[in-house]
Amino acid sequence: MSVKIPRLPHRTPSFRLTHLSHVRPFLFHTRVLDLPCVGTNPPNFLLRSFKFRSQNISSAIAGCEASKMEEFIDAEKLRSHFLQILRSRRSPEVPLSVEVAKPVAKPLYQGDPPPRFSEAMESCPKANIDGFKDILREENLYLITEAGEQGRLPVLILSMKENNHQRRPAVVFLHSTHKCKEWLRPLLQAYASRGYVAIAIDSRYHGERASSKTTYGEALVASWKRGDTMPFIFDTVWDLIKLADYLTQRDDIDSGRIGITGESLGGMHAWFGAAADTRYAVVVPIIGVQGFRWAIENDKWHGRVDSLKPVFEEARIDLGKSVIDKEVVEKVITLLSRYLPYTYSDIVTKLFGT
Repeated sequence: MSVKIPRLPHRTPSFRLTHLSHVRPFLFHTRVLDLPCVGTNPPNFLLRSFKFRSQNISSAIAGCEASKMEEFIDAEKLRSHFLQILRSRRSPEVPLSVEVAKPVAKPLYQGDPPPRFSEAMESCPKANIDGFKDILREENLYLITEAGEQGRLPVLILSMKENNHQRRPAVVFLHSTHKCKEWLRPLLQAYASRGYVAIAIDSRYHGERASSKTTYGEALVASWKRGDTMPFIFDTVWDLIKLADYLTQRDDIDSGRIGITGESLGGMHAWFGAAADTRYAVVVPIIGVQGFRWAIENDKWHGRVDSLKPVFEEARIDLGKSVIDKEVVEKVITLLSRYLPYTYSDIVTKLFGT
């Protein structure tokens, strides 16, 4: 089942590709659905799933209770702190550029054993279109999002060939741990068949950004050792901001109707990507919520350890432990996420209002 992305008031973006005015902290709390963005630079929509309304900001703020104003401030501080963390481990920024790429013949899947064919993914229903493959347009490209090897973002875009040149809604799909953008092709095809521009990327150290089946695990261990990168979530969130720069400049995409979703790790990327950049108008993660602080306090961290075993094992050795325990987990998660004081509950309630 597809999710309709509402049409939002359109405003021609006044930012350049390298300008991040849209990710600066905003003076609103997105739980209140009838508050548009403040100012002329940010796109005129709220970061909120499914429902959008508009109302004069001054009259809305005038009617707020003191507690609501505190929530506005909390949301502003939350986003501001998040963006500070996001920028804290960046390679030198470079002008966003686009390079043409070729389709990937043999996608790289990591993990042991690697993921197998997904019947559920293939079963995603497509619209019944005669000659669908002949009128399906595929684009493969790279976005250069920052200096360095991992600043080269592989992008796969599927859409229908049309002659009316209308702007269409877009959906960004994000893969789970150890997979890649090609894993999402059935979903891209299904949404493209229903009139969407469907986009997938390789997250950091996955797919074309990996050189072996252990690249992601090695990146996590390197982050634990050196602390100079954020491969778990935040480096990919930076890519999503740059991806939004690119998508909002395309002639075939309605910049007011760009949605984002993802599975598992991709769901976490979707939450944080939409929290950082309000040009993602709708966020609907799939299995994408984990309260790290809650998991540690309630002894529910074993699943996360199993999914990222190499880095937890390395930390266990470095900390002189015989087994992976709560202390090991907390130190690793704190380092990898840089965001442990804010759980996913904070992100969802303070920025999305659900």
